[in-house]
Amino acid sequence: MISFLCRLANKFEIEHGFRPNILYLNPKHYSQLRTDLANIKNLDELVTFLGMEVVLAGEMSHPHVAYSVVEWEKSQAV
Repeated sequence: MISFLCRLANKFEIEHGFRPNILYLNPKHYSQLRTDLANIKNLDELVTFLGMEVVLAGEMSHPHVAYSVVEWEKSQAV
């Protein structure tokens, strides 16, 4: 899973000229990522490790990366 995400991020950077800062995953992919990175204890550590905010979206069939200027730490879900 992590190598796939690295390829996604690298492809995004090549296409856009900057790194993505958002990772969209469905719950199944998130669970697999947490298993692969079991030494990372919580979501904050995962976000720091990946360098991207994690957004869980049940309708996502494949992981997707994007960029947003929104400071996610200062926003809230509604």
